[in-house]
Amino acid sequence: YAGTETITDETILNTAGADAIVDWVLLELRDATTPATVLKRRAALIQRDGDIVDVDGTTPIFLWDMNPDVYHVAVRHRNHLGAMTGTSVYLGGDPALSVVDFRTVATFGTNAQKQLAPGVKGLWSGNLRSNNRVAYTGSNNDRDAILPLLPTSSLTSVATNQYANADLNLDGLVKYTGSANDRDPILVNIGGVSPTAVLLQQLP
Repeated sequence: YAGTETITDETILNTAGADAIVDWVLLELRDATTPATVLKRRAALIQRDGDIVDVDGTTPIFLWDMNPDVYHVAVRHRNHLGAMTGTSVYLGGDPALSVVDFRTVATFGTNAQKQLAPGVKGLWSGNLRSNNRVAYTGSNNDRDAILPLLPTSSLTSVATNQYANADLNLDGLVKYTGSANDRDPILVNIGGVSPTAVLLQQLP
């Protein structure tokens, strides 16, 4: 995505708590009838509590230059699998009626999101190669994408101050082993019983 969105006031990155800015995400409006057709894209910011806001760190995302209508809405992140609303939703008019909550909304495809808690879903993490799948083994698996960022050949070494896809838990560190490492969540999401399984992104 070759967008022009930027953060002009870096003090918003100092916000703490639930509204702290975690990262960029990519939003897409897709055609209601042909959801593979992307009508509009834009980058936005995601807060720690999961709210997606504009580049000022607080304003909700509105329709930009699109007409009020029904659309599929997709959200993507650099090391997660993207997800899209299972049906088209109406956007426009009253902002209170134009909220898309990916924690609870039905999504397109099969097993498109991870169940985080009763009634709460999130995007599948582990897509370190920013493609359309999460894989723990095999060619181009996501686990091996961690290794080139380690500062030494030792698997216990840790890369610090990182903004990289391989930083799966977004703590600024890239770790292959040890506590809070970036490898284990991939295996957990794949399912430890069958580590050769693959999670596929459910976007048309």
